[in-house]
Amino acid sequence: MKRVAVYCGASTGNNPAYIEATKKLASWLVKHDLELIYGGGGVGLMGVLSDQILAEGGKVHGVTTKQLVARGAESPRLQALSDLTITDNMSARKAEMMNISNGCIALPGGVGTLEEISQAFSWARLGDNPSPCVFYNVDHYYDDLASMFDKMANDGFLSVEDRKKLFFSDSLDEIYTFMTTYVPPKVRGDK
Repeated sequence: MKRVAVYCGASTGNNPAYIEATKKLASWLVKHDLELIYGGGGVGLMGVLSDQILAEGGKVHGVTTKQLVARGAESPRLQALSDLTITDNMSARKAEMMNISNGCIALPGGVGTLEEISQAFSWARLGDNPSPCVFYNVDHYYDDLASMFDKMANDGFLSVEDRKKLFFSDSLDEIYTFMTTYVPPKVRGDK
């Protein structure tokens, strides 16, 4: 594992624990020599995460869209990023982030964060994303979503085996163990 895609909000939310956990994740990535792959934004938790990693001497690769660049939503520290990729649209951005990363982590965020990590997990089940998918469950933010995935498995819409391939935790040590020992789900339809 060398590069981790982190999905997070363009807002910081209203709980100081989210900012604290984002900084903790940044230090964790630097400590483990993991390059951040993220949406290239300079605001919200995205900005907190990338700024902290850069301040600690880590590597940051932004992946943004032409539209977001035109709106000025990219990080004001673009020249400090290790790399920047500009895609045509959000679909290409999401695919590129998955293609160049070896793991996917969702910090607390909104609809976009949920969509990105859900797509990453869905693609893992189809065999199009070999990377582990994790919800960094800061201050129980994702408890209800974890219960929803449990219900999907209980009600037969998600196999129990595949449910075990999606990890929810507030412990970076547990997340690291899960990610470094991860085996992708068996692709549906494969014997």
